[in-house]
Amino acid sequence: MVSFTFKVHDPAGLHARPAGELVKEAGKCISSVTICNGNKTGDAKRLFKVMSLGVKQDDEVAIIVEGEKEKEEAEVLKEFITANI
Repeated sequence: MVSFTFKVHDPAGLHARPAGELVKEAGKCISSVTICNGNKTGDAKRLFKVMSLGVKQDDEVAIIVEGEKEKEEAEVLKEFITANI
């Protein structure tokens, strides 16, 4: 298991467009990808799960990657999130 956190800076939080981009990127992973906001968790490969977390500006969000290529895929997701969210 590999995990990392990031802070959402967008005033609109993790709204539909960036959430959709995150889901698309997570969908490329072989490993399972979980997103956590506070005590809420969801499958990062499913848009409605990501949207149901209600991520707002300045929320600290965790991504957990578990599977065969977890280290490589976690790095790819981390780079994607840093550049796009």
